[in-house]
Amino acid sequence: MAEHKEESVMDKITEKFHGGSSSSSSSDDDERKSGSSSSVKAKIYRLFGREKPVHSVLGGGKPADLFLWRNKKISGGVLAGATAIWLLFEVLEYHLLTLLCHGFILTLGILFLWSNASAFVNKCPPNIPEVKIPEDLAVNVARSLRYEINRGFASLRAIGQGRDLKKFLIVVAGLWILSFLGSCCNFLTLFYIVFMVLYTVPVLYEKYEDKIDAFGEKAMVELKKYYAIFDEKCLSKIPKGPSKDKKQH
Repeated sequence: MAEHKEESVMDKITEKFHGGSSSSSSSDDDERKSGSSSSVKAKIYRLFGREKPVHSVLGGGKPADLFLWRNKKISGGVLAGATAIWLLFEVLEYHLLTLLCHGFILTLGILFLWSNASAFVNKCPPNIPEVKIPEDLAVNVARSLRYEINRGFASLRAIGQGRDLKKFLIVVAGLWILSFLGSCCNFLTLFYIVFMVLYTVPVLYEKYEDKIDAFGEKAMVELKKYYAIFDEKCLSKIPKGPSKDKKQH
């Protein structure tokens, strides 16, 4: 009986030992797997070198929630309003100045009649709020516009001096595309197309992010190959403008 008890005690000790070793080995395997998965995630290609989520790239807050359809009622209402404005001006050929004048006439007429009729009906007159543009808001908007305009002028000046051939080709291609779109449609239709792109592309990209990034990686590899060939055969033979060092000497 004593021998059987000793054997049972030894069996329990060995089982505990093996169980602990297996748990430690499983924990080590889990750590390795998590480390390998994190390294794989770090190596995933993102479009334009993006490291933040789409919501943060769009600036976060309410504008990002609007474009990513976080609140479907508000986003749908904005889309319906933009579509109604486009239909009103493009399909029905309503003019902006006419719409503004008719809107002011209707609003002022309703408020005027309501204010005069309130004395006969024994009701309170309409509470018309006093609208003022804050000085700080106007100054901040003007400063931001000034900064962006100056940065655009500086970029155009650098391109005109022949320092960056790649940027020059990108700007020329972008302007040519805009001129082509401008010949096909007017400014309001073009603005509505841009609005629809901004309203649909981010939410679709967030939904199919991994597939789009994988396709974008393949496309960027191919574009780099063709650009290297084009640079070797054509761009490298074009004389560049004088650099800043030569001008200083």
